[in-house]
Amino acid sequence: MYHPRFKGNHYDMGRKMGNIFKRSNAQFPIKLDPFQTEFGRKSGLILKQYFPEVVAEIKGITDVIGYDNELFTSWMMCMGCCHTINKGNCVEIRGCTAFSFEHNDKICYGRDNDLPPFLEQVSKSIYYRPENKLGFILNTSSFVNGEEGINESGLVTAMTFVMPKLEEIKPGLNSVFLVRYILENCKTVHESIEVLKKLPIASSCNILLTDKKGEMVVVECNPLKIHIRYPEKNEVGESFIITVNHFTSKEMWKHDASERNEYFSEVRYQTAFNALKNINYHDSIEHAKAILSGKFGFICQYDKALNFATIWSSVFDISNNKIYRAEGNPQKVKYIEDKRLFK
Repeated sequence: MYHPRFKGNHYDMGRKMGNIFKRSNAQFPIKLDPFQTEFGRKSGLILKQYFPEVVAEIKGITDVIGYDNELFTSWMMCMGCCHTINKGNCVEIRGCTAFSFEHNDKICYGRDNDLPPFLEQVSKSIYYRPENKLGFILNTSSFVNGEEGINESGLVTAMTFVMPKLEEIKPGLNSVFLVRYILENCKTVHESIEVLKKLPIASSCNILLTDKKGEMVVVECNPLKIHIRYPEKNEVGESFIITVNHFTSKEMWKHDASERNEYFSEVRYQTAFNALKNINYHDSIEHAKAILSGKFGFICQYDKALNFATIWSSVFDISNNKIYRAEGNPQKVKYIEDKRLFK
């Protein structure tokens, strides 16, 4: 993974990212079909209305690399919701298991980020310190937007992809821009929920939220409806919550185009559920690492023939401002502490 650091105004941060791309001769052979082109253009206008700062950041990138800004923005707005359309269906190759839990008064979060292996080479853990905004770590297989992160207030935000019904995709903010918006602007779960109620949401997704006070929810999102799912309780009444790649709540099943087992998502859910329901452990951080490493059942052990893998794994000790990340499959790679945000 790359570990860039960006601070200052958004346009200048974008220019810094653009210069990184320019030095590495990064190529962006963007080809959008008519549906994506129109969706992306309309979504870009909505992004400008609700999140003009990040629009300036994208402008900084395209100014440096000399790329058409509208096309580049449209492409980014398609990520995580309609990046590929095949035979009338939305196709997005994503896995991911994320959970938060409390144990002995400690609040923790864990995630395996599962994607095609080639994305391991371009993934980034970005330290952002924008002017007049919250500082945060953003872990992403893209850039500017991202799959998960934690900000200086101890708010964790993470998305998991849900297969949308094509007719329900609407111009708006996709899940990876929702993550970025919340990390930069919100301090608590309550604030984040209120934001999600106001922002136009482009497609089906889960947004997991956890804060330092121990509040934790999964907001099951769709352009037509959002549903707030609250935590389960373990054997002694401590909270835990899990999200994978389907809607867990029956109220949202009709908005889920999958069979609720994308890349073994139901199996992964049950692995995490059983490990968090049982309190036969002492160290919360080591327990989260063990779950994500597959020591309690299938969660990251994809067959090589699937061309799909855990390309990074994160554990956040929210209570004590600690960030750990295994850059690769956690069965094979050790977790290293990241001290950039909390020094």
